[in-house]
Amino acid sequence: MSDFYQTLGVDRSASDEEIKKAYRKLAMTYHPDRNNGSKDAEEKFKEITEAYDVLRNPDKRAMYDRYGEAGLRGGGMGGFHHVDLSEALSIFMRDIGGLGGFEELFGGGRARGTPRTGADVKVTISLTLAEVATGVEKTIVAKLLDPCDKCRGSGAEAGSAPTRCPTCHGSGEVRRAQQSFFGQFVSVAPCPTCAGQGKVIAQPCKKCKGEGRVRGEHSIPVSVPPGVSTGQYMTLRGAGSVGPRGGARGDILVVFDVEEDPRFERDGEDLFTEALVAYPQLVLGGDVQVPTVSGAVSLRLPAGTQSGQVFKLRGRGLPRVNASGVGDLNVRVQLWTPQEMSAEELALVRQLAEQGAKPPASREKGFWSKVKEALGA
Repeated sequence: MSDFYQTLGVDRSASDEEIKKAYRKLAMTYHPDRNNGSKDAEEKFKEITEAYDVLRNPDKRAMYDRYGEAGLRGGGMGGFHHVDLSEALSIFMRDIGGLGGFEELFGGGRARGTPRTGADVKVTISLTLAEVATGVEKTIVAKLLDPCDKCRGSGAEAGSAPTRCPTCHGSGEVRRAQQSFFGQFVSVAPCPTCAGQGKVIAQPCKKCKGEGRVRGEHSIPVSVPPGVSTGQYMTLRGAGSVGPRGGARGDILVVFDVEEDPRFERDGEDLFTEALVAYPQLVLGGDVQVPTVSGAVSLRLPAGTQSGQVFKLRGRGLPRVNASGVGDLNVRVQLWTPQEMSAEELALVRQLAEQGAKPPASREKGFWSKVKEALGA
């Protein structure tokens, strides 16, 4: 059973204004219209609205403070029950709808009747691991919407101009009030006549059909920082498409897609690779060439190296994105067994099997902890 005060994030001594302020902030976050119909957001919206509806009512709050939720059910509070979505929306509209809630929900804070900002454009850039290691300059080609050169973005034919919308009187929105069982329900929507612009065009521009924008192709340089991963992105502010009829440009979201390198596995800025070595190299020790992103380096194996042992090469990994420092390269040494051998080689192996030292019956205690330690786990 949830605590209504904890649900709203307020103290038990919170004032009515503090309770309403906390609810408004949470409701604007979890409102279904802001979360693309998410069921989790809907449940959270109902939960916080139920808590608010109880705590805003002095009688319900007093009963809840004394007996909890059980007191609401049996204390003459009108048969308390958990609110459904329609009730939650009605409570929200009743207490929050007239306080700028709709502008925040549907308008993003945009002033009424002002031109809309252009939509964001997403572009994907493919990168190799070598490019990630150093950072790289790329050029993307994007098809964007630009201001119409004939009407200069107004959408109106030469010699004419947009006029104030007669339906919304320039506000860009219309309100409708309806009576329901729960009281008056006010809905706010973009004006159907001017599509929320606040202005109408009697003579649309023939080139852009009144949109005030036309499509064009752009080559845009992008500086990719070192250390990025697949799925990360950077935002080019104000570099996207213009909005209709003089609206500002939106953004370009550059999403990174790093190609797989068969030589490595990646964990953040750390890389993991494997080096295959022959049995004499493990026994006697020696140098073995291992790959890095920028080229091969020599790794010296001590005599008596065990197959599966991991060596950490400090600073041979990838840079930390937008931070100082470089990750490590972890090299696992693995015994390579030849598939074909000459008769002479087989004879030497049999001789070694007869005279060589025998392996222990089991791994020494703490073997796996040493492996994890070597991996930095």
